[in-house]
Amino acid sequence: MNDSGFVSHCLELLSPLGRTSSRRMFGGHALYIDDLCMALIIQDTLYLKTDDASRPLFERAGCRPFTYAGKRDEVHVMSYYTAPEEAMESPAEMTPWARRALGAAVAARAKAPKKKAAAAKAPASKVAAKKVVARKAPARKAVASKPAAKKTAKP
Repeated sequence: MNDSGFVSHCLELLSPLGRTSSRRMFGGHALYIDDLCMALIIQDTLYLKTDDASRPLFERAGCRPFTYAGKRDEVHVMSYYTAPEEAMESPAEMTPWARRALGAAVAARAKAPKKKAAAAKAPASKVAAKKVVARKAPARKAVASKPAAKKTAKP
C-alpha cells in the first residue's frame, strides 16, 4: 500500500471517533481526531498514543513502542505503541484501541502546562510578539566635536 493509501486507511479506521485529519511530520504523519493528535504513522506503521493506564493493555496485546535513536546513540521511547494487527482490519476492531489512544491524548493535553496551552490557543502574531525580547540600544560614546569655524563675510 502506498504512503497516502495507508494514511487514508488509518484515517478510515479512526473515523468512528470523530473528524479525522493528518499532517506530515518528521518523515511520517500525525493523525488527529477533532484536532487532537492521538496517533502517528512512521514507515507504514500506525502508532497509537498511550499513557500509564493504557500502556499495559498495549503491551499484553504484543504491541511495540515507537523508539528512535538520539544524537549520542541513546534510544528514546515515546508514548506511542503499535496498533494490534487485528485492529488494522476494520473500524470496529480499531475502535476500542483508538478510544484508549484518544483518552491518553486528552489526559496529556490536560497535564500540559497552562502557559504552553495558552500559547497554543493564541494567534501566531501574539505568540511571536511574546517571544520578542526588548533590548536597549547600545550607549554611544560622546565624541568631542570642534566648534564650527565662523565664516566671516568679506566686504
